[in-house]
Amino acid sequence: MKILVACEESQAVCKAFREKGHYAFSCDLLECSGGHPEWHIQSDIGVLLDGIENGRAVMFCSLDGRAHLVKKWDMVIAFPPCTDLAASGARWFEEKRKDGRQQKSIEFFLRFTRLDVPKLVIENPVGIMSTHYRTPDQVINPYQFGDPFEKKTCLWLKGVEKLIPTNIVDIPPRVKFESGKTMPKWYADAWHLPKEERARLRSKTFPGIAAAMADQWG
Repeated sequence: MKILVACEESQAVCKAFREKGHYAFSCDLLECSGGHPEWHIQSDIGVLLDGIENGRAVMFCSLDGRAHLVKKWDMVIAFPPCTDLAASGARWFEEKRKDGRQQKSIEFFLRFTRLDVPKLVIENPVGIMSTHYRTPDQVINPYQFGDPFEKKTCLWLKGVEKLIPTNIVDIPPRVKFESGKTMPKWYADAWHLPKEERARLRSKTFPGIAAAMADQWG
């Protein structure tokens, strides 16, 4: 299959599908950190989406300088930015609604829902898209796929089945704060990191989930 993994700099999902023999590319504004520039498109994803939406062949260059032409993508897996959409940032929603940031993020998310591809997956944390779009088809956690972490993740699916858990493992106790609020330990531990690094770490796809996607959807 020809697979576009949108808004992914880590290449976790892209590499999992490549290992299964698929023609997969990651795309992000950032340079890839997954070690395979030959499979990465460092570009505004909108350029590619224009072609997909209008049924045109898409020409692009991977980060190693090679040109590629894809007439039709078989699958798009999208990880649209969640900063303005996730419930974890609800305290800033009013400000983001006023300055237009949230609406811009909503529109970007919804653009993926209109793509005419046989298989489509959109991933986001628990947040406002359950009401602004629709209820997700599935909610998963890394600990269902062999990684001992808690990160509730919503999946909106078209043309693929729900992921079947592969290896349910125990997770460390949640960190509890004086306010009574609790948080997954790995998520709390990331607070000491610089803001951009923290956001990048929290947005990465865990390897167990990436492997399950490639095994079950590929």
